[in-house]
This record gives sequence, C-alpha cells and structure tokens, in this order.
Amino acid sequence: MGKNSLDSDYYIKEVEQLVREVEFGKVTLIIQDGRVIQIDKTEKIRL
Repeated sequence: MGKNSLDSDYYIKEVEQLVREVEFGKVTLIIQDGRVIQIDKTEKIRL
C-alpha cells in the first residue's frame, strides 16, 4: 500500500465517524491537488 492508500483509509474512517455523529448537518471534504486537506463538520440543532 502506498501513502495515498493509507491516507485514504484514515480519511474514510474519519468521515464515517463524523457522519455517525451528525444528526442534522453536513460533513464536507476540502480537496487540493487530489488530497484531503480539511474536513469540516457543520451540525444544526433542530427544535
């Protein structure tokens, strides 16, 4: 496995965890030069 494959596995696990945590909201990946450089989680609270 190359470094990109290891990075991909890590980011997939991170995104899966964030998606499980969010009830209402979004998870956004910021990509630059084919690599994930940032992961944003925005959560809304519904009343």
